[in-house]
Amino acid sequence: MTAQDNSTELESSIVQAIEAATNVAALEDVRVAALGKKGSISALLKTLGGMSNEQRQEKGPVFNQLRDRITQAIAERKQALEADALSAQLTNETQDMTLPVEADPLLSGRIHPVSQVMDELSAIFADMGFDVAEGPDIESDYYNFTALNVPEAHPARQMHDTFYFHPNAEGERLLLRTHTSPVQVRTMQAGGPPFRFIAPGRTYRCDSDQTHTPMFHQVEGLVVDESTHMGHLKWTLQAFLAAFFEIDNIAIRLRPSYFPFTEPSMEIDMQCRRDGNQLIVGEGDDWMEIGGSGMVHPTVLQHAGIDSEKYQGFAFGMGIDRLAMLKYGMPDLRAFFDADLRWLKHYGFVPLDVPSLSSGLSNKSLAGK
Repeated sequence: MTAQDNSTELESSIVQAIEAATNVAALEDVRVAALGKKGSISALLKTLGGMSNEQRQEKGPVFNQLRDRITQAIAERKQALEADALSAQLTNETQDMTLPVEADPLLSGRIHPVSQVMDELSAIFADMGFDVAEGPDIESDYYNFTALNVPEAHPARQMHDTFYFHPNAEGERLLLRTHTSPVQVRTMQAGGPPFRFIAPGRTYRCDSDQTHTPMFHQVEGLVVDESTHMGHLKWTLQAFLAAFFEIDNIAIRLRPSYFPFTEPSMEIDMQCRRDGNQLIVGEGDDWMEIGGSGMVHPTVLQHAGIDSEKYQGFAFGMGIDRLAMLKYGMPDLRAFFDADLRWLKHYGFVPLDVPSLSSGLSNKSLAGK
C-alpha cells in the first residue's frame, strides 16, 4: 500500500473517531492520538525525513494538508460539543421563577428591633465623632451611686428600686446596674479628657408594666472638654433625633429637672403631634418627654479624677426600647421579651440590611409590612 493510500485510510479512521467522540475529554484523546508527539499523523510526517527530494515534494503537501484537515475537524467538533454541553447545563439549571422562594436562614431570620436601634444609634453618633464604651452589668454601689453623686438616702438606692445581690465576705452588696452611667465613670478613670462617647447596654430596675420592664436598654452619652456648654448639648440632641427619626429638622425643649449627677439638669422633650393612634414626630404643637440630660456635676468629674475647675461636660440618657417603640409603632414594651416569633417576623429586620446614614437607617421595610 502506498503512502497516499495509507494517509487516506488514516484520515478516514481519525474522522470517524472525531465524530464518535461524545465529550471534550474523549475528543482530546483523539487529538493526542493523531496529532500528539507520538500520534499517527505526527509519525506519518516523520517519514518525510527518509524520502528523496522528489518524494518529499509530492508527499509533503499531502501530509500537511491531512494534518490541517484533521486539526480543523477537531476544532469544529470541539465547538459543537461545547455548545451542546452549555445547552444541557442551561436546561438543567433552569428555574421556574413562578415558584415560591425557598426558605433561607438569611431571609427568614430577623434582627430584634432593640438590636436594630442600637446599630442605628451607633451609626448616628459615630458620624458625630462619638466612640462606643461598654461596662459590666454587675456593678458596685460605688460606681452605680456614690461616684455619680447619688445621696445615701436617695430612693434609687432602696431595694424596691434596685436589684441587690447577697453581701460578700466583706459585707459589700453588688447590684445589677440601674443605668449605664457607671460606664461613664469607668471610662473617664481609664483615660484622660477630652471624652466623647456613648454607652448603650442593658439596665435593671424593679418595675414592670406596659412601658416598663425589669430589664431594659438605655443609651447614655458623655462629652467632656474645656469648652463644652449647653448649646453643644442641645445641638447634639437635635441632630441625633432628626437623624434617628429620619426627618429634616426637629424642635426640642429642655425643662428644668433634677438628677444627682448633673447640674443643671433638664428633661428632654421633642416636638410631635398625635393623629389618632399615630405619633408624628417633628411637627405639631405637642411635646413628648424623650430622656434626661444636663451638665456633668463637678463631683462626678472629681470622682473620675478630672479637674472640674478646668473641664466641664454634658451628659444625656434615653431608653433604647422606648425609642424603638416610638419609631416603629410598637405599643407594648413587654412584647419585646415574650420571644414570640410572630411578633419578631412582623417587627424584625433582615440581617443583611445594616443601618447606614448613606443608605438610610431603616431603608429596609419591616419584615411583616
